Amino acid sequence: MVEGGERIRKMTWDSVGGTLHRGGTIIGSARCAAFRERQGRLQAARNLLERGIDNLVVIGGDGSLTGANLFRQEWSGLLAELVASETITPELAQAHPHLGIVGLVGSIDNDMYGTDMTIGADTALHRITEAIDAISSTAASHQRTFVVEVMGRNCGYLALMGALAAAADWVFIPESPPEMEDWQQAMCDALHEGRKAGRRDSIVVIAEGARDRHGAPIRSADVEQLLRDRLKADVRVTILGHVQRGGAPSAFDRNMSTLLGHAAVREVLSSTPAAEPCLIGMRRNRIVKAPLMFCVEQTQAITKLIAAGDYAKAMELRSGSFKEAFRTFWTLAQVLPYASRAAPSGGRLAVINAGGLAPGMNTATRAAIRLGLDQGHTMLGVRDGMQGLVIGAIEVMDWMSVGGWAAMGGSELGTKRKVLDHKDCQAIALTLEKHAIEGMLIIGGWDGYQAAHRLLLERPNFAALNIPIICLPASIDNNLPGSELSVGADTALNSIVGVVDKIKQSADATLRAFVVEVMGHYCGYLALMSGLATGAEQVYLDESGVTLKDLLVDLDNLKIGFENGKRVALTIRNECSNTVYTTSFLHSLFEEEGRGLFEVRQAVLGHLQQGGDPSPFDRIHATRLATR
Repeated sequence: MVEGGERIRKMTWDSVGGTLHRGGTIIGSARCAAFRERQGRLQAARNLLERGIDNLVVIGGDGSLTGANLFRQEWSGLLAELVASETITPELAQAHPHLGIVGLVGSIDNDMYGTDMTIGADTALHRITEAIDAISSTAASHQRTFVVEVMGRNCGYLALMGALAAAADWVFIPESPPEMEDWQQAMCDALHEGRKAGRRDSIVVIAEGARDRHGAPIRSADVEQLLRDRLKADVRVTILGHVQRGGAPSAFDRNMSTLLGHAAVREVLSSTPAAEPCLIGMRRNRIVKAPLMFCVEQTQAITKLIAAGDYAKAMELRSGSFKEAFRTFWTLAQVLPYASRAAPSGGRLAVINAGGLAPGMNTATRAAIRLGLDQGHTMLGVRDGMQGLVIGAIEVMDWMSVGGWAAMGGSELGTKRKVLDHKDCQAIALTLEKHAIEGMLIIGGWDGYQAAHRLLLERPNFAALNIPIICLPASIDNNLPGSELSVGADTALNSIVGVVDKIKQSADATLRAFVVEVMGHYCGYLALMSGLATGAEQVYLDESGVTLKDLLVDLDNLKIGFENGKRVALTIRNECSNTVYTTSFLHSLFEEEGRGLFEVRQAVLGHLQQGGDPSPFDRIHATRLATR
């Protein structure tokens, strides 16, 4: 804005084509010392007015948003100064009396008040979790201790959620320094006891802004030396640095940012000229609007509270989910459950994985079993889903039974699809009586929900079924009642997006159209959200239906696109969108009609969508749901 010229240019539809998969920012971002001075802002105002611009969508952190608000406040004075110096005409100033500001938060730290997630935080969490997963395998092989430093000068989100997702042993965050005075010995004792209990590795995660209760910095090098001296351990330090900012954005970041950008434009078009600047964010999976400067002030207040040592108040200003995650982490990271130090006082609770496989089932199972044990319950694992409950394949689980499960894909307990009949319910009642089971957690999809419902209906016939039965939604299809996001759906979505990115790259070199089939049964969530995240030309869903007329229109659009320079086209089809217009049908239709213009390929992604380690989002989501 300050330099003007070619640095401010009009964008067209094609200006942002092919950018969804790219990290960073195609228009660039930089800290600008000149803009901090009034003369720089005066020049920026002149450059905007020359192009008739009087609305800005500012994507940045609290510094950028604060600067933008100051610019807005000074706008009338800047215009008056430009008119007085005859730099602009009075008529031009009168045509643009106000500057509109809409803020979107671009910050990997996820440190802005007023939104649950900021643009870039989920992607950074992917980088951190991938790194700690890789480090953990090395650490376990060599029985080493690793200290991993992540970004977060005044916000511990990345450190806390990375530690929770990767099942680290200790975490340091700015908002809540260790409460114990001799935290050094407490940490060393915990890591030592962990090794004695059977852990082969030790992972300590440190936010770059971590400090102790007296405000003294806790540095990764200091922790390394401490562990070497007191534990005589083989310790390595990994500082992830700017690798956390790089790489292709995650599916969550692509879709959230698209929705936020759409909302920002709607706000620009509908707001009154003198409207106060607002921040567009996300709360509880909903796009929300909040006063920009109130959010900035609350964010800066947390920084001041941390500097002043008022950590309790700083934690209070963080979201409820942040505080809950902090408590949950320390429970799960214990060497032994709290209840093991006293006589058992709880009930006998069973955990089952049921229905189709969903990445994150192991994470949820681990959290449920450890949290149950910590509260004094006897926790039982049921092998092979509802079939295991029918035949009594049940085992008592201890704290270390689920060690290492947080990052594992698949289902260690095993899961099968089974429709229960009356005889099965009778067998299950006998199993419950035999093992004195007093409560049941079913982690699974539609088959698990149906099984729970069948057991409910059979309660008048079998008294043993009159126990609490809880369903935790785990399904890549994301089609379960009562939940907007099922465990596993984010992992599947990232798997699809990763493959489609590669498909588009290959297609771009040879003028191709791809028809990609994804899972979802009769739910179009994966098709729709992967289409949004990859820039697909069309998605075919059961919910919206598919007609021949639709296909002919789409075909004409493909031909027009390739005739006018398009190099790659993508269509994503839900597996059950139509029984006649199948993936093979679409491939044949487009291939025949596009002959001479473009080639056509099809890709049925199949069960790769169910495989792989769960994403950070799914690990955290599974842990939160299991906690509840």
